[in-house]
Amino acid sequence: MSKANAGDTQVSRRKFLLTSGAIGAAGLAGCSSSEGNSSEESDGGDSSDSSDSSDSSGGSEISLLNAEGSSTVYPISNKGSSYWNANAPPSDGEYWGSTDESTVPGWSEFDNTDMNLADYFASLYGFDPTETRSDPPYPTTVSLSHSGTGCKAVRDGLVDIGNSSGPITAELGISDEKASEEYVDHVVGRDGQPVVVSKEIFDAGVTQITGEQVRGIYQGEITNWSEIGGPDQEIFVIGRAEGSGTDTSFRLNMLGAADASMSGVSSRFGQNQQVAEAVANNEGAIAYMALAFTSDQVPPVAIDFDGTVYKPDKDAENTIFDSAYPLNRDLHMYTRITEETPGGTDMQEGAFLNMFLTSFGQQVFVEQNNYIPLPTKDIQAEAEKLPDQV
Repeated sequence: MSKANAGDTQVSRRKFLLTSGAIGAAGLAGCSSSEGNSSEESDGGDSSDSSDSSDSSGGSEISLLNAEGSSTVYPISNKGSSYWNANAPPSDGEYWGSTDESTVPGWSEFDNTDMNLADYFASLYGFDPTETRSDPPYPTTVSLSHSGTGCKAVRDGLVDIGNSSGPITAELGISDEKASEEYVDHVVGRDGQPVVVSKEIFDAGVTQITGEQVRGIYQGEITNWSEIGGPDQEIFVIGRAEGSGTDTSFRLNMLGAADASMSGVSSRFGQNQQVAEAVANNEGAIAYMALAFTSDQVPPVAIDFDGTVYKPDKDAENTIFDSAYPLNRDLHMYTRITEETPGGTDMQEGAFLNMFLTSFGQQVFVEQNNYIPLPTKDIQAEAEKLPDQV
């Protein structure tokens, strides 16, 4: 791989040098999670060691771009990584290259290119295309843990990108000033964080709840569904693990502070997937989670905030998909400002992040995962944070 006019920014901070025989395996890394990193105490790093080796064919060094963190951001980031590593050619209308927007939404903005997917975005930042399926200009991988872990990993230089569904200020306990001096906050989408209940409770008539009732449940003041019009059944209150961005955002937006007391919680789980499973398997449950993990068995409820009812329906007058919804939150991919990358985002990171900040990326990686795409003006503002294209 070579890069034109990229200066010192061509190599990611956490660099893995791969032989040409290992490229294929690395390219598949974005298709699966690193379940071993799901512990809150995980240091967030990839288990591979850096080593200085060169391409066996005598070519230039190849570095792996790696990300880690939030299970909320994971569906977006990992799907993007999988598409990138597949490097689909224009002839593959299911993933890249179709002029039929019903097949590949957003393709029309690229319909004049004959390049493979990763080749196209990487070339904008000076990387040479490989012109080969499953062989991108550089591979990417995304590991699954927590927002706090992802933020710590990018802080410590263990990963290139830290995924977080909560602000890094709350996750690391730092000031806004320190955050702006040391990190670049790349917002790639939004989540209308829903409150969900078990199907049995939903079917019993608890399809709408007030913000005050939610606060009362999580602060231990309401303990039985009959107190808010439901069946005579104890409320099983589920929370996310402390350190998750979903937990941080919920406390900030619902309870008023990142460290607000939640004495009513019965059990905590580390990831959205685990929360969804717990709600589905426990009658009388309530939880907060990411939109991407709701289902018929884990239904979201409407919430009345001060007389305005926000419904889990995109076509409703007031919807949890609306930015006015009080639990709406940004989904972040953080990069770190260093002496080597004073702009905070190197060319490899810029090429990968740029893929999400297109109508194609917003529809395929954000909206198709049941998250909320950014409006055009916000996409343009986020694009300005990236390095200049070559």
